[in-house]
Amino acid sequence: MKQYYIWTIGCQMNKADSDHLANYLGRAGLTQTETADEADLVLLNSCVVREHAEVKVVNRLKSLKGLKKSRPDITIALTGCMVDSRTDDLKDRFPWVDLFFRPQQWEVFSKWGESHGLPSLNQVEDSVPQKPPVSAYVPIMHGCDSFCTYCVVPYRRGRARSRNLDEICCQVQNLVQRGAKEVVLLGQIVDAYGHDLPSKPDLADLLAALNGIEGLLRIRFLTSHPSYMSPKLIRAVADMNKVCEHISLPIQAGDNGVLEAMKRGYTTEEYGELVEHIRRTVPSVALSTDVIVGFPGETNEQFGRTMEVLRQTRFDKVHIAAYSPRPETSATRNLRDDISPEEKETRRVQAEAMQNEIAAEINTTFMGWTVEVLVEDQKKGKWCGRTRGDKLVFFAGRASMMGQLARVRIDKTSAFALQGTLE
Repeated sequence: MKQYYIWTIGCQMNKADSDHLANYLGRAGLTQTETADEADLVLLNSCVVREHAEVKVVNRLKSLKGLKKSRPDITIALTGCMVDSRTDDLKDRFPWVDLFFRPQQWEVFSKWGESHGLPSLNQVEDSVPQKPPVSAYVPIMHGCDSFCTYCVVPYRRGRARSRNLDEICCQVQNLVQRGAKEVVLLGQIVDAYGHDLPSKPDLADLLAALNGIEGLLRIRFLTSHPSYMSPKLIRAVADMNKVCEHISLPIQAGDNGVLEAMKRGYTTEEYGELVEHIRRTVPSVALSTDVIVGFPGETNEQFGRTMEVLRQTRFDKVHIAAYSPRPETSATRNLRDDISPEEKETRRVQAEAMQNEIAAEINTTFMGWTVEVLVEDQKKGKWCGRTRGDKLVFFAGRASMMGQLARVRIDKTSAFALQGTLE
């Protein structure tokens, strides 16, 4: 076994899991390929949070059937949220797949590796690649205890489990020593970090510990839940020089009846008060949110209230998804999916169009400003990176700027990005 291929879909947590597996396979001496056809091991990391994502995974799996037939010696493995504790159905549906393992079920994959002459997977060593990206994902907890009625994550990733604070700090130090400049702390509900640990540290405590690491330039965290967004954490964003002034705070709906049906645990009024507190404490903060349209029973009036919340709050970014029933969830079991696909799409497009207008207006205010950009990549001859407020910026620059902080004067804006000139 010499080459491997990884295909990943879904959230940043999936990307972090795939990176972890790639680090292990690289340490074992395997080379990553660009296509499945060249690989001895094909690994798919799946997502089923939305029906659209699940369809993509199924289609990708079906596309590998012919490859397995022509090359029976190839190993095909499936992980991610499509895999739960009961794999018999998956084995029946996709008999050409050799290995199924749940998210972070490293021991199963390690045992498979050992049976093929590979070393054991080391959770500490394999969490840090030899050449990490400029901005590196660091999962600080896994699973979720909230059980929102539409969400399959707790059923696939299990209950919330926080990692030890010192272990996280050690991982971040190693990432920085190997070249990372920014870390993005990940959790299904990242601001619930530490509630299950004996000493009860919280996310603000972790941010304080990481803020002192020499060579680390920026710290981000996502995704937060309004119920766990404490004044202490908001103060940490305001006071700590490396913590970026950007908070992802999903509201999901702007109507209290829909929020109650979702079991989100707050009202629109409480969410609005929280946003006001954040903006008073961190005046330069950029806020992003998530919204689901077409939830079972959502009336036109209720959707209109969601639109009004988006209009008044003026988020920098909004991720909008149409509701889709998910296996095992309470909404699927107990509520009728009574909004037509056409109506869901109409609402999604309408909300997205309004948000694009708002984002374009917000970004126009950066015209003529000089912003600090952490350079992360080069695309079509231009460098690109993000501001502390998570604005994507493109600019022409010097030959080697990867990982540097650049001062860029903005001379063009859109709803999705900024462009400028290096100062």
